[in-house]
Order: sequence, then C-alpha cells, then structure tokens
Amino acid sequence: MSTKSVIVGTAGHIDHGKSSLVEALTGTHPDRLEEEKRRGITIDLGFAFLEEAGIRFGFVDVPGHERFVTNMLAGAAGVDLVLLVVAADESIKPQTREHFDICRLLGVKRGIVVLTKSDLVDTDTTGLVRLEVEDYLRGSFLEGAPIVPVSTRTRAGLLELKDALLAATQQISGKNAARYFRLPSIAPSPSRALAP
Repeated sequence: MSTKSVIVGTAGHIDHGKSSLVEALTGTHPDRLEEEKRRGITIDLGFAFLEEAGIRFGFVDVPGHERFVTNMLAGAAGVDLVLLVVAADESIKPQTREHFDICRLLGVKRGIVVLTKSDLVDTDTTGLVRLEVEDYLRGSFLEGAPIVPVSTRTRAGLLELKDALLAATQQISGKNAARYFRLPSIAPSPSRALAP
C-alpha cells in the first residue's frame, strides 16, 4: 500500500501560534535558525512531518511578520492544504488578510481554519471570533471550511484538528508529476535572446 503525501502550509499573522501549532501536531518545532530562537519569531521557512492513518503530512511553517512576506510566498507555493491560523484572543489581523490573499492568488483550494490560543478566551469570545472568520471567508475557497479551536498549551482541540486534516485529505488527489511544481519557466525565443 502506498502512502499518500500531503503538503500543509501555515498562514496567519505574526505571533498567532503557527510554529507552536506545528510543534503540537508533529513534536518538531519548525524554527531552526539561531536568530529565530533568540527573537522568538519565525524568519525563514520551517518544516516538520507527521504520519497519521497512512497519510504523510509535510508541514511548511511560514513567517507571519510583514517584513518576511517573500519567505511566506515561497513556502505557500505548492501546498495542498492551508492551515489559516487565527489567534482567538486577537481575531483577524493584517497578515491574516495578506497571507489569505496570497493563498487565494496561488490557487490553494482547500484549508482548515485553526483558532489558536483558545484557552486564553471564554467560549463567547471564541464564538465571536468564529463568526468574524466565517464572515471574512464568505465567498472564498475557505467558505465552509472546518474551524477548529485549539490550545497548544492545554492540547485541547488537537485531536479534532488531526481528524479535520485526515478528512481534508480525502478531497486531495495524488501528485501529478506531469504538472509544473511552480510557475513554468519560459524558454527565450530567438527574438528575445540576449545579444552578445
């Protein structure tokens, strides 16, 4: 039996818990650079893996700070599924919107919304943030996507998130090696060749 591989990218505002979420799911903290550890923010792409119920998940953790959006863009290209991370104690912020727009422009088709830091707010606040997220995503590729409240500190919601990830893989077809991984390169025509 072959194992299905699915690439999952994170997206969301700085300090909304993307890296902590990846670590809680996989046991591997994706920040690897000394500067990232010292500053407590993701600067470059991080990677982690999880094998669950015959599915191999490869997680690409992206930086949330606006100054590192080019790194986010590089990480978001080629993902099968996005985890749009929104902190329950802050709701939608500027990089939430920016990362979501990038995912849309790249043609990401599926995703799950994760309300992180759910242990920091009461259920009424979580419900309000859920409504704000649903309203924001209306008419997009994430309309109707699962919204899973999670706490990486208490681990509440992690099993539900894994279930949502497994369910989402049923809609993802296998990789087609004939398709371009990223934007195709265009060979220069003789008229566009560089002059000596």
